[in-house]
Amino acid sequence: MMRIVFLVVIILAVALGLLVGTLNSGITQLDLLWLQLEWPLGLLILCAAAVGFLLGALFTWLFAVLPQRARARKSRHANPGP
Repeated sequence: MMRIVFLVVIILAVALGLLVGTLNSGITQLDLLWLQLEWPLGLLILCAAAVGFLLGALFTWLFAVLPQRARARKSRHANPGP
């Protein structure tokens, strides 16, 4: 079941990427002070979305998951089971 869900998500992501890339095919200039890029607008949109997703996942892991694991570990050591 999970394999089917994963396959559907991958197909939808590829379709969304193709749609965004096709509808935003104009060349756009991006100036990052040390680096100047001329890429299609759709690629820049997808790259910005991917970077935002990765940073969001990283911050969630750092500030929510790791402290929760530490509290669970501390609780297990404080209250050992039978």
